[in-house]
Amino acid sequence: MTQTSSSILDRELKKGSAELLILSLLEARPRHGYEISQLIETRSAGTLRFNVASFYPLLYRLEKRGWILGRWVEKAGQRRRRYYRLTAAGKLVLKQQRTTWLEFVAAMHRITGLKHA
Repeated sequence: MTQTSSSILDRELKKGSAELLILSLLEARPRHGYEISQLIETRSAGTLRFNVASFYPLLYRLEKRGWILGRWVEKAGQRRRRYYRLTAAGKLVLKQQRTTWLEFVAAMHRITGLKHA
């Protein structure tokens, strides 16, 4: 696979899973955008990284769809941050996306013969 097609594939896989990743991280508690992006990078051992130019517009789209709700919070000695929380609609979407993702992964395993590491 050429570098170009590899990076295109990486970008498509990332785009397809980004909503699931964000909604999953907001399930536990509200978080601000930078924290979400850092958790994705840390928990994926650096495999998944989002640049600011694509990450924040994604948060805004999720908010526009009503899946997350953001609010500005100011704390003494810190810059103002927008914290996002999962909405009831977002919880339903998260449940559906998890099911779809599990079905996709199971199908990939059946076809490729790969097992969990």
